[in-house]
Amino acid sequence: MAHGYNGKVLRVDLSSGKISVDEPDEVCYRRYLGGRGAALYYLLKEMDPGVDPLGPDNLLIFAPSVLTGAPIQGASRFSVACKSPLTGTYGEAEAGGHWGPELKFAGYDAVVVKGKSEKPVYLWIHDGEAEIRDASKIWGKPTKEAQEGIREELKDNRIRVAQIGPAGEKLVRFACIVNELSDVNGRGGMGAVMGSKNLKAIAVRGTKRIDIKDPDKVTALVKWFNQNYMKNADVSGLNRIGTSQYVLALNESGALPTRNFRDGVIEGAEKISGETMKETLQVGQKACFACSVACKRVVKVDGPFKVDSAYGGPEYESIAALGSCCGVTDLKAVVKANEICNAYGMDTISAGASVAFAMECFENGILTKKDTGGIDLRFGNAEAMVKVVEMIAKREGLGDILAEGVKAAAERIGKGAEKFAMHVKGKEIPMHEGRWKTGVGLGYGVSPTGADHVQMEHDPCFEEKGFFIDQLNSIGILEPVPSLDLGERKVRLFTYLQHWWSLGNCIDICLFTTAPARVWKIPQVVEMVNAVTGWDTTTWELMKVGERATTMARAFNVREGFTKDDDWLPERLFQPLEGGPLKGTKLSKDVYRQAVVAYYQMMGWTETGVPTKAKLEELDVGWVADKLRK
Repeated sequence: MAHGYNGKVLRVDLSSGKISVDEPDEVCYRRYLGGRGAALYYLLKEMDPGVDPLGPDNLLIFAPSVLTGAPIQGASRFSVACKSPLTGTYGEAEAGGHWGPELKFAGYDAVVVKGKSEKPVYLWIHDGEAEIRDASKIWGKPTKEAQEGIREELKDNRIRVAQIGPAGEKLVRFACIVNELSDVNGRGGMGAVMGSKNLKAIAVRGTKRIDIKDPDKVTALVKWFNQNYMKNADVSGLNRIGTSQYVLALNESGALPTRNFRDGVIEGAEKISGETMKETLQVGQKACFACSVACKRVVKVDGPFKVDSAYGGPEYESIAALGSCCGVTDLKAVVKANEICNAYGMDTISAGASVAFAMECFENGILTKKDTGGIDLRFGNAEAMVKVVEMIAKREGLGDILAEGVKAAAERIGKGAEKFAMHVKGKEIPMHEGRWKTGVGLGYGVSPTGADHVQMEHDPCFEEKGFFIDQLNSIGILEPVPSLDLGERKVRLFTYLQHWWSLGNCIDICLFTTAPARVWKIPQVVEMVNAVTGWDTTTWELMKVGERATTMARAFNVREGFTKDDDWLPERLFQPLEGGPLKGTKLSKDVYRQAVVAYYQMMGWTETGVPTKAKLEELDVGWVADKLRK
């Protein structure tokens, strides 16, 4: 009997309307675990290189893990993956909430979608059954109205809905997928791929619970977490303020991305801080399935920017992207822009970074009021920021250009705009300063999905001996490494931690609950996998799962024509920060280049970053080498 999984993967061909079920064996579940690993298995096995990301041949995969749905704090997440329309690389985004567990309760471990429907549809999955239904009545609707429409049609308010908004329908290349109106598979344009298939939503409802091999052990782990999570300073802050707790700390350090990463400090940072949001706009907080941390904010604004509390509230990344990165310190404007992104289904990081890019172009005369439709698009103009975010979502005027992402927008605008486009492989850089957190900077460069801030835990955690280093002793990290170091010791730290975070995206566990900075210790993660599945896995085996997935993602990108030259950073990160405590801090091109080479060597890849056949065989995916040869 299977434990932790159903043994069924739903296959949906929207072109033919055919629905079928795969039944992978236990070896497949143990080798890939779900999430990123399962998605890459299907993408590399079944999809030819060179497909149009917005064409019918792109596979779109929704994949929870063997842990998802177990009543364990942090085990609520699911991955969505495809070929990204923003980057052309492997694309992947995770989300929490309740949709992933509900899919498992409905009897399926993943959904693989291909083809394109002739008309708008949504997929209805419930207790082992699935059907394609007409979505014409909700096509064009914002996410709240669409969710209400589906629940009303199916007469069940407990249905969980993962959907796109109008931005996804209009193929905004960083459109996202939204569940519960505020839990988002945010990055890389997963929503645009869904829109290209005329798939508005996947609604799920299940009454089956996950079979757990050792429920007593799971209960003991959950009890331990509840007794200890508030002792962790970061997690107690997440419970009290949410991720917006980082705004003031980063500003004080000089590492809060400001004015398109020119500066690391913004005047008036306290106006957009988590503390201010809690005191003025917050009306509640939310938790994902079975989680005690409850890190999500719920806000409401009556004016001048009216905001509906149904759309939750902004996370740190949204506050920095729509706030400091645009030079904006009007919290109500930031909250309104966040609501627009959730209602229209759009990544807040890419949206804010696109506006910041346009603002710098405007201030340098590359864009004028003629280009902006009369908008004075200067840094700090809160009304302009909100308006342009809405224009992107609707693909109106300048927004239609920015909806392609900063890389493509800069190429179209020309006149030197490229130097203001902060991206890697076409994906906008998240709101963390790679000149200070050099491991994060390396992660931006070598990430298989383009710029990504969760390739590893962030560098300042590991500058001193203590809790964070102790959490990593079981994987061989024993001594501190300074934040600004980018030598081979930092590359080793990065590589080991990338394996760990990649594993996190295979078992879909929330990074806000687990080592090295949070509550679950590495051996406890091993224990929970064994308790749920009944396996006898080890830290070694799980770390190999993470390494396997990262290497498979690299192989995907190699097939698509990406090379070591694409593992490069924006010129700005090699230039000094202009203000704040870190003024003058920059990355060295030579040191960064050497770090990338060292990373390839540690990964067992060639000097050009191609996974070797021996490495693929060692990771038990030798079949991928055949895909690379073809």
